[in-house]
Amino acid sequence: MAVESKSVFLKKGEKIPNNEELPVVIYQQVNSKDIEKLFHQHNWLNSWTNGVYSYHHFHSNTHEVLGVVAGEAVILLGGDTGESIDVSSGDVLVLPAGTGHKKVSSSSDFKVVGAYPSGMEPDLKKEDVHCERFRKDINSVPLPNQDPIFGYHGPLIEYWNIKK
Repeated sequence: MAVESKSVFLKKGEKIPNNEELPVVIYQQVNSKDIEKLFHQHNWLNSWTNGVYSYHHFHSNTHEVLGVVAGEAVILLGGDTGESIDVSSGDVLVLPAGTGHKKVSSSSDFKVVGAYPSGMEPDLKKEDVHCERFRKDINSVPLPNQDPIFGYHGPLIEYWNIKK
């Protein structure tokens, strides 16, 4: 699998806490037919298939992986002053707890598979001027034990400095 990866650090926002300790990890060129299977093999469970909400939101109690299985979109990470990412089929985003995300635009066939480490059940938090009240919860979310694409030896393990 000739998958490319990169990481993006997001700064704390006014209405979105983000995660200043862990970067968003972006994979490109993952076989979109294998995404959900890879997630499950590597203990990223409780999966669903749909789109991405068109409003800023984050999860304070779990990390999230989003794998694009069809179409293309622009996803805004980190709130209004964050970073816009163009995604298309085969792209995967690993969002650390607290990372704001919203769909800005998409093709009509845009679909993602989402999942959570160890099948965590995500909360849904919208942008909030009092978002710092979630910082303790965000900082206490355990690190996953596997990269959602490569398992025990993937870029996420290195980017997030996960102990093997």
